[in-house]
Amino acid sequence: MAERSGAGSSRADADERYEVLVVGGCGVDTIVRVDELKIPGSDSVSVPPVRDYVAHTGNGVALGFHALGRRTKFVDFLGDDVPGRLILDRYASVGLDFDHLPAPEGTPRSVNLVDREGRRFSFFDGRHPADLLMPLAFCGPHLDRADHVHLSRSHVNRELFEVCRQRGVPVSTDIHVWDGADPSAHPWAYGADYVFMSAATVKERAPDVLRDIVARGRARLAVATDGADGSYVLQRERPDLVRHFPAVRPERPVVDSNGAGDAYVTAFLHTLFDGGDLDQCARAGAVSGAFACGHHGTHEVQITAAELAAALRAGGRLAK
Repeated sequence: MAERSGAGSSRADADERYEVLVVGGCGVDTIVRVDELKIPGSDSVSVPPVRDYVAHTGNGVALGFHALGRRTKFVDFLGDDVPGRLILDRYASVGLDFDHLPAPEGTPRSVNLVDREGRRFSFFDGRHPADLLMPLAFCGPHLDRADHVHLSRSHVNRELFEVCRQRGVPVSTDIHVWDGADPSAHPWAYGADYVFMSAATVKERAPDVLRDIVARGRARLAVATDGADGSYVLQRERPDLVRHFPAVRPERPVVDSNGAGDAYVTAFLHTLFDGGDLDQCARAGAVSGAFACGHHGTHEVQITAAELAAALRAGGRLAK
Protein backbone atom coordinates (compact mmCIF):
# COMPACT_ATOMS: atom_id res chain seq x y z
CA MET A 1 0.00 0.00 0.00
CA ALA A 2 1.45 3.37 -0.97
CA GLU A 3 2.56 5.73 1.78
CA ARG A 4 0.17 8.41 0.62
CA SER A 5 -2.93 7.68 -1.37
CA GLY A 6 -5.67 9.92 -2.71
CA ALA A 7 -8.68 7.62 -2.77
CA GLY A 8 -11.18 10.15 -4.04
CA SER A 9 -12.20 10.12 -7.67
CA SER A 10 -11.82 13.92 -7.86
CA ARG A 11 -8.80 14.77 -5.75
CA ALA A 12 -8.46 18.38 -4.72
CA ASP A 13 -6.14 20.58 -6.75
CA ALA A 14 -2.96 21.69 -4.99
CA ASP A 15 -4.30 25.19 -4.24
CA GLU A 16 -7.94 24.29 -3.52
CA ARG A 17 -9.21 24.88 0.00
CA TYR A 18 -11.11 22.39 2.09
CA GLU A 19 -14.22 23.43 3.93
CA VAL A 20 -13.50 20.63 6.40
CA LEU A 21 -10.34 18.65 7.15
CA VAL A 22 -10.86 15.53 9.27
CA VAL A 23 -7.80 14.08 11.01
CA GLY A 24 -7.83 10.53 12.41
CA GLY A 25 -10.43 7.92 13.12
CA CYS A 26 -10.98 5.38 10.35
CA GLY A 27 -11.33 1.64 10.82
CA VAL A 28 -13.65 -1.32 10.29
CA ASP A 29 -16.59 -2.46 12.43
CA THR A 30 -17.67 -6.07 12.61
CA ILE A 31 -21.34 -5.94 13.59
CA VAL A 32 -23.05 -8.86 15.31
CA ARG A 33 -26.83 -8.67 15.71
CA VAL A 34 -28.16 -10.18 18.94
CA ASP A 35 -31.48 -10.25 20.75
CA GLU A 36 -30.08 -8.71 23.92
CA LEU A 37 -26.82 -7.14 25.06
CA LYS A 38 -26.08 -10.01 27.44
CA ILE A 39 -24.17 -13.28 27.32
CA PRO A 40 -26.57 -16.22 26.81
CA GLY A 41 -26.50 -19.27 29.05
CA SER A 42 -25.07 -21.58 26.39
CA ASP A 43 -21.63 -21.41 24.81
CA SER A 44 -22.92 -20.36 21.38
CA VAL A 45 -25.91 -18.73 19.74
CA SER A 46 -27.08 -18.37 16.13
CA VAL A 47 -27.15 -14.78 14.86
CA PRO A 48 -27.99 -13.04 11.57
CA PRO A 49 -25.10 -12.67 9.10
CA VAL A 50 -22.04 -11.02 10.65
CA ARG A 51 -20.86 -8.15 8.45
CA ASP A 52 -17.88 -5.80 8.21
CA TYR A 53 -18.44 -2.08 7.65
CA VAL A 54 -16.06 0.81 7.01
CA ALA A 55 -16.46 2.78 10.21
CA HIS A 56 -15.14 4.70 13.24
CA THR A 57 -15.73 8.31 14.11
CA GLY A 58 -13.45 10.12 11.66
CA ASN A 59 -14.91 8.03 8.88
CA GLY A 60 -18.44 9.00 9.91
CA VAL A 61 -17.67 12.71 10.11
CA ALA A 62 -15.77 12.76 6.80
CA LEU A 63 -18.45 10.82 4.92
CA GLY A 64 -21.16 12.91 6.59
CA PHE A 65 -19.70 16.24 5.51
CA HIS A 66 -18.96 14.83 2.05
CA ALA A 67 -22.59 13.71 1.64
CA LEU A 68 -23.78 17.16 2.74
CA GLY A 69 -21.78 18.69 -0.10
CA ARG A 70 -18.86 20.14 1.88
CA ARG A 71 -15.40 20.02 0.31
CA THR A 72 -13.90 17.48 2.65
CA LYS A 73 -10.40 16.08 3.13
CA PHE A 74 -9.65 13.09 5.38
CA VAL A 75 -6.20 12.04 6.59
CA ASP A 76 -5.22 9.16 8.86
CA PHE A 77 -2.98 6.15 9.38
CA LEU A 78 -4.05 2.98 7.55
CA GLY A 79 -2.83 -0.60 7.58
CA ASP A 80 -1.61 -2.52 4.56
CA ASP A 81 -4.22 -5.20 5.16
CA VAL A 82 -7.69 -6.39 4.15
CA PRO A 83 -9.54 -3.80 6.32
CA GLY A 84 -7.34 -1.06 4.86
CA ARG A 85 -8.20 -2.07 1.32
CA LEU A 86 -11.89 -2.19 2.25
CA ILE A 87 -11.61 1.42 3.43
CA LEU A 88 -9.80 2.60 0.29
CA ASP A 89 -12.39 0.93 -1.93
CA ARG A 90 -15.24 2.62 -0.04
CA TYR A 91 -13.72 6.09 -0.33
CA ALA A 92 -12.95 5.62 -4.00
CA SER A 93 -16.56 4.56 -4.63
CA VAL A 94 -17.99 7.78 -3.15
CA GLY A 95 -15.19 10.15 -4.23
CA LEU A 96 -13.98 11.09 -0.74
CA ASP A 97 -10.55 12.75 -0.85
CA PHE A 98 -8.36 10.66 1.49
CA ASP A 99 -4.61 10.57 2.18
CA HIS A 100 -2.90 8.23 4.60
CA LEU A 101 0.34 7.13 6.19
CA PRO A 102 1.19 3.48 6.99
CA ALA A 103 -0.20 2.20 10.30
CA PRO A 104 2.55 0.05 11.85
CA GLU A 105 0.12 -2.22 13.71
CA GLY A 106 -2.51 -2.36 10.98
CA THR A 107 -6.01 -0.93 10.59
CA PRO A 108 -8.06 -0.48 13.81
CA ARG A 109 -11.10 -2.72 14.28
CA SER A 110 -14.20 -2.87 16.45
CA VAL A 111 -16.68 -5.64 17.18
CA ASN A 112 -20.11 -4.16 17.91
CA LEU A 113 -23.07 -6.04 19.35
CA VAL A 114 -26.39 -4.53 18.23
CA ASP A 115 -29.64 -5.63 19.91
CA ARG A 116 -33.17 -5.76 18.51
CA GLU A 117 -33.82 -2.15 19.66
CA GLY A 118 -30.78 -0.86 17.76
CA ARG A 119 -28.68 -0.28 20.88
CA ARG A 120 -25.04 -1.22 20.63
CA PHE A 121 -22.02 -2.19 22.71
CA SER A 122 -18.60 -1.82 21.13
CA PHE A 123 -15.33 -3.68 21.73
CA PHE A 124 -12.82 -1.21 20.31
CA ASP A 125 -9.40 -2.28 19.09
CA GLY A 126 -7.24 0.80 19.59
CA ARG A 127 -4.14 -0.76 18.12
CA HIS A 128 -2.18 2.36 17.13
CA PRO A 129 1.00 2.58 19.28
CA ALA A 130 0.75 5.14 22.08
CA ASP A 131 3.62 7.19 20.64
CA LEU A 132 2.21 7.29 17.09
CA LEU A 133 1.56 10.93 16.12
CA MET A 134 0.43 12.57 12.90
CA PRO A 135 3.58 14.25 11.48
CA LEU A 136 3.24 17.95 10.89
CA ALA A 137 5.27 17.56 7.69
CA PHE A 138 2.41 15.42 6.36
CA CYS A 139 -0.67 17.17 7.71
CA GLY A 140 0.62 20.76 7.90
CA PRO A 141 -0.03 21.60 4.23
CA HIS A 142 -3.57 20.27 4.64
CA LEU A 143 -4.12 22.37 7.77
CA ASP A 144 -3.03 25.46 5.83
CA ARG A 145 -5.78 24.84 3.27
CA ALA A 146 -8.59 24.09 5.75
CA ASP A 147 -11.38 26.44 6.80
CA HIS A 148 -12.32 24.09 9.64
CA VAL A 149 -10.57 21.08 11.21
CA HIS A 150 -12.23 18.15 12.95
CA LEU A 151 -9.83 16.26 15.22
CA SER A 152 -11.39 12.90 16.00
CA ARG A 153 -10.69 11.47 19.42
CA SER A 154 -7.68 9.54 18.21
CA HIS A 155 -4.41 9.98 20.09
CA VAL A 156 -2.52 10.37 16.81
CA ASN A 157 -3.78 13.98 16.53
CA ARG A 158 -3.51 15.06 20.18
CA GLU A 159 -0.72 17.56 19.51
CA LEU A 160 -2.51 19.37 16.67
CA PHE A 161 -4.81 21.56 18.77
CA GLU A 162 -2.11 24.16 19.44
CA VAL A 163 -0.97 23.99 15.81
CA CYS A 164 -4.50 24.80 14.65
CA ARG A 165 -4.80 27.61 17.20
CA GLN A 166 -1.60 29.18 15.92
CA ARG A 167 -2.95 28.98 12.37
CA GLY A 168 -6.25 30.51 13.43
CA VAL A 169 -8.25 27.49 12.23
CA PRO A 170 -11.34 26.55 14.30
CA VAL A 171 -11.44 22.98 15.58
CA SER A 172 -14.27 20.61 16.45
CA THR A 173 -14.09 17.23 18.16
CA ASP A 174 -16.31 14.47 19.53
CA ILE A 175 -15.14 12.92 22.81
CA HIS A 176 -17.99 10.38 22.81
CA VAL A 177 -18.79 8.70 26.13
CA TRP A 178 -16.87 10.59 28.84
CA ASP A 179 -17.37 10.63 32.60
CA GLY A 180 -16.34 14.27 32.86
CA ALA A 181 -13.12 13.41 34.70
CA ASP A 182 -11.00 10.84 32.83
CA PRO A 183 -7.85 12.81 31.92
CA SER A 184 -7.29 10.84 28.72
CA ALA A 185 -10.00 13.01 27.11
CA HIS A 186 -8.62 16.35 28.32
CA PRO A 187 -6.70 17.34 25.16
CA TRP A 188 -9.92 17.08 23.15
CA ALA A 189 -12.39 18.32 25.78
CA TYR A 190 -10.36 21.45 26.57
CA GLY A 191 -8.55 22.04 23.29
CA ALA A 192 -11.37 22.31 20.73
CA ASP A 193 -13.62 25.24 19.81
CA TYR A 194 -16.66 23.00 19.31
CA VAL A 195 -16.92 20.00 21.63
CA PHE A 196 -19.45 17.20 21.23
CA MET A 197 -19.92 14.27 23.61
CA SER A 198 -22.39 11.61 24.61
CA ALA A 199 -24.38 11.94 27.85
CA ALA A 200 -24.65 8.13 28.16
CA THR A 201 -22.33 8.03 31.18
CA VAL A 202 -22.88 11.40 32.84
CA LYS A 203 -26.70 11.40 32.43
CA GLU A 204 -28.19 14.16 34.63
CA ARG A 205 -24.70 15.61 35.18
CA ALA A 206 -24.47 16.58 31.50
CA PRO A 207 -25.12 20.32 32.11
CA ASP A 208 -22.37 20.45 34.75
CA VAL A 209 -19.90 18.63 32.49
CA LEU A 210 -20.63 21.08 29.65
CA ARG A 211 -20.05 24.00 32.02
CA ASP A 212 -16.70 22.48 33.00
CA ILE A 213 -15.69 22.06 29.35
CA VAL A 214 -16.42 25.72 28.62
CA ALA A 215 -14.89 27.03 31.85
CA ARG A 216 -11.63 25.08 31.62
CA GLY A 217 -11.15 24.95 27.87
CA ARG A 218 -11.45 26.85 24.61
CA ALA A 219 -14.94 25.74 23.63
CA ARG A 220 -17.19 28.34 22.09
CA LEU A 221 -19.91 25.73 22.22
CA ALA A 222 -20.30 22.34 23.95
CA VAL A 223 -22.95 19.73 23.17
CA ALA A 224 -23.99 16.53 24.93
CA THR A 225 -26.22 14.20 22.91
CA ASP A 226 -28.57 11.92 24.84
CA GLY A 227 -30.17 9.66 22.25
CA ALA A 228 -33.96 9.60 22.42
CA ASP A 229 -33.82 12.19 25.22
CA GLY A 230 -32.44 14.86 22.91
CA SER A 231 -29.36 17.01 23.48
CA TYR A 232 -27.92 19.70 25.74
CA VAL A 233 -26.09 22.74 24.36
CA LEU A 234 -24.02 25.40 26.13
CA GLN A 235 -22.55 28.53 24.49
CA ARG A 236 -19.58 30.41 25.96
CA GLU A 237 -21.44 33.68 25.56
CA ARG A 238 -24.17 32.36 27.90
CA PRO A 239 -22.30 30.12 30.40
CA ASP A 240 -25.27 30.23 32.77
CA LEU A 241 -27.73 28.76 30.26
CA VAL A 242 -27.61 25.09 29.27
CA ARG A 243 -30.38 24.57 26.74
CA HIS A 244 -32.13 21.26 26.18
CA PHE A 245 -33.41 20.30 22.74
CA PRO A 246 -35.74 17.33 22.12
CA ALA A 247 -34.98 14.44 19.82
CA VAL A 248 -37.05 13.89 16.71
CA ARG A 249 -39.11 10.83 15.95
CA PRO A 250 -37.27 8.69 13.34
CA GLU A 251 -39.04 8.36 10.01
CA ARG A 252 -37.97 4.69 9.87
CA PRO A 253 -37.85 2.05 12.62
CA VAL A 254 -34.66 2.24 14.69
CA VAL A 255 -32.45 -0.68 13.65
CA ASP A 256 -28.91 0.44 14.51
CA SER A 257 -27.61 3.37 16.56
CA ASN A 258 -24.04 3.00 15.27
CA GLY A 259 -22.97 6.30 13.72
CA ALA A 260 -25.87 8.39 15.05
CA GLY A 261 -23.57 10.68 17.04
CA ASP A 262 -21.33 11.36 14.03
CA ALA A 263 -24.43 12.13 11.95
CA TYR A 264 -25.58 14.62 14.60
CA VAL A 265 -22.18 16.35 14.64
CA THR A 266 -21.96 16.83 10.88
CA ALA A 267 -25.49 18.15 10.41
CA PHE A 268 -25.18 20.48 13.43
CA LEU A 269 -21.91 21.98 12.16
CA HIS A 270 -23.10 22.05 8.53
CA THR A 271 -26.04 24.18 9.63
CA LEU A 272 -23.81 26.35 11.81
CA PHE A 273 -21.43 26.96 8.88
CA ASP A 274 -24.42 28.16 6.86
CA GLY A 275 -25.32 30.72 9.54
CA GLY A 276 -28.00 28.74 11.34
CA ASP A 277 -28.98 29.64 14.88
CA LEU A 278 -28.76 27.25 17.82
CA ASP A 279 -32.30 25.95 17.41
CA GLN A 280 -31.73 25.21 13.72
CA CYS A 281 -28.39 23.50 14.40
CA ALA A 282 -29.77 21.28 17.15
CA ARG A 283 -32.81 20.35 15.06
CA ALA A 284 -30.59 19.51 12.08
CA GLY A 285 -28.38 17.33 14.29
CA ALA A 286 -31.40 15.53 15.71
CA VAL A 287 -32.87 14.87 12.26
CA SER A 288 -29.56 13.53 10.95
CA GLY A 289 -29.00 11.33 14.01
CA ALA A 290 -32.48 9.85 13.69
CA PHE A 291 -31.89 9.25 9.98
CA ALA A 292 -28.73 7.27 10.78
CA CYS A 293 -30.59 5.03 13.24
CA GLY A 294 -32.90 3.83 10.46
CA HIS A 295 -30.13 2.07 8.54
CA HIS A 296 -28.10 -1.04 9.26
CA GLY A 297 -24.34 -0.62 9.52
CA THR A 298 -22.21 2.08 11.05
CA HIS A 299 -21.93 4.67 8.27
CA GLU A 300 -23.49 2.96 5.26
CA VAL A 301 -25.95 5.76 4.46
CA GLN A 302 -25.52 9.50 5.12
CA ILE A 303 -28.19 12.15 4.88
CA THR A 304 -27.72 14.55 1.96
CA ALA A 305 -28.14 18.31 2.06
CA ALA A 306 -31.36 18.02 0.07
CA GLU A 307 -32.78 15.36 2.41
CA LEU A 308 -31.80 17.37 5.47
CA ALA A 309 -33.33 20.56 4.08
CA ALA A 310 -36.56 18.75 3.19
CA ALA A 311 -36.84 17.26 6.67
CA LEU A 312 -36.22 20.63 8.31
CA ARG A 313 -38.82 22.31 6.08
CA ALA A 314 -41.27 19.65 7.18
CA GLY A 315 -40.47 20.61 10.77
CA GLY A 316 -39.33 17.15 11.82
CA ARG A 317 -41.44 15.10 14.15
CA LEU A 318 -40.75 15.76 17.80
CA ALA A 319 -40.37 12.66 19.91
CA LYS A 320 -42.84 12.41 22.77
